[in-house]
Amino acid sequence: MEFDYTTALERATRLFWETGYASTSLRDLLKQMGIGEGSFYNTLKSKKNAYLECLKHYNATVNRHRGEAFFSAPTAALGVRALFESVLDCLDDPTTPSPVCLMAGSVTPEVLDEPDLRDYVQQQFSMLAERITARLNVDKEAGLLPAEFEPELVAPIVITYLHGLWRMALVSYSRSQFERQIDTFLNGLGL
Repeated sequence: MEFDYTTALERATRLFWETGYASTSLRDLLKQMGIGEGSFYNTLKSKKNAYLECLKHYNATVNRHRGEAFFSAPTAALGVRALFESVLDCLDDPTTPSPVCLMAGSVTPEVLDEPDLRDYVQQQFSMLAERITARLNVDKEAGLLPAEFEPELVAPIVITYLHGLWRMALVSYSRSQFERQIDTFLNGLGL
């Protein structure tokens, strides 16, 4: 029986996003995707490979939107703020499967114990840090950021804060409270 791969992958992505890699059973995955075991193994080969494909799909959709918010802003400082704004919009969306970003939720022993998954997650975090650093450097060279501003230091701090924000949203979320915290944080970084 044929199935719509894109729809099945979107459903799997949302399930992994909601329940995490370790807590998602093959049975739940097949049910959510609406496919049989044979189709699953013929197409995706394994749960690990399905998760990797879902991470790629997530990056091509959800994280792409966040990247567009960052890069379309007129300055890097406004881009970082737009990035956080897009995260808060996602947290406000009642259809969001989990307050924690799928990529941030991938930082678990079960995911990182799988070399292919670990490599992909590390590559994506490195690429994000490089892209933020490059954008900040452009603004520093243009005189939009102070001479003492250190993009190579600031970019990973922004990423770390972002991951903490997602984790704190699991505990309690108030957009106005988060906006005030983000503003204080970014002002402290000179953004």
